[in-house]
Amino acid sequence: MKFLKNGRVAIITRGRYAGKKVVLIKVQEEGTKAYPFGHALVAGIERYPSKVTKRMSKKTTAKRSKVKPFIKTVNFNHIMPTRYTLELETLKNVINQDTFKEPTQREEAKKTIKKALEERYTSGKNRWFFQQLRF
Repeated sequence: MKFLKNGRVAIITRGRYAGKKVVLIKVQEEGTKAYPFGHALVAGIERYPSKVTKRMSKKTTAKRSKVKPFIKTVNFNHIMPTRYTLELETLKNVINQDTFKEPTQREEAKKTIKKALEERYTSGKNRWFFQQLRF
């Protein structure tokens, strides 16, 4: 799976987050003891930002630009890679296998991801990633 690299945007096809867009953060080709199959650590958007227009006030715009992220370990069979990539250098240090062991670490990681994604959204980069899939 040479096309599944860090930074690649993919879509989850199964489970609770089916149809949600994610960024591959760490790819494990052979698997590990806990997950004996090819899988990837991903960060995605659980709740996408709402539509914003010019007429809205700054307060409303800020509220509607919020993103709710999630982190997850996903089997390669349940993700569909896209042609898009998203360079998030800051997230590589935040998420690793140990992040999932303790709930507080998980929450901290989510906060960091939330900040990074909201910055990316407000700057207007990677617009496609922040639009909900319609199907």
